[in-house]
Amino acid sequence: MYPPKYHQDYNVENIKNVAVAYPFATIISAQGTKPFITHAPLIFHEDKLVGHIDANNPHVKLLKEDYPITTVFQGPQTYISPSIYTTKQLPTWNYIIAHATGIVKEIKDPESIKKSMVTMTEFLETPDQNFKLSIEDPRMDRLVPYIHCFEINVQQWEGKFKLSQDKIPADIENAKQELIKNNQKDIANFVNELFEKHF
Repeated sequence: MYPPKYHQDYNVENIKNVAVAYPFATIISAQGTKPFITHAPLIFHEDKLVGHIDANNPHVKLLKEDYPITTVFQGPQTYISPSIYTTKQLPTWNYIIAHATGIVKEIKDPESIKKSMVTMTEFLETPDQNFKLSIEDPRMDRLVPYIHCFEINVQQWEGKFKLSQDKIPADIENAKQELIKNNQKDIANFVNELFEKHF
């Protein structure tokens, strides 16, 4: 059966930790056969996921009362070359992904929206807190009409952690080191190339 059980993580805290470490989520809803997909940070507040998107985003109409939703949090991922293993293997791809499925509730109260923005900023500024957003900042009142705030009551978490678990311990360790190394290297190379082309 797919996916193999050894690629699934059933520990909800482990899965939530992916969402905490990689809060920039893919938010997915559907209306009939038409999917709506938005990318935005989501953070935990009172065990619910809270987010904000532009009020002009067409996805807004599906981020209201009791609408079903799925969010995807993608952690590290990389191609695994057979050359890193101590045993004979085929090429594969390793990844850490968390899925959260639940129901959306729109947040309409301006003070609650501002509080959620302050909470999100505090979370994203962790641990140094170099910037503190004040709920009294007059720019907040001007911004509120242009954002759509919502929370997700998560009903199910699913963890897909493909980490070469079916290999011998030495190969699992090699795959782990490859995942770490490639994520550090690839992001630096990609961002540098992107900036060279566009700026």
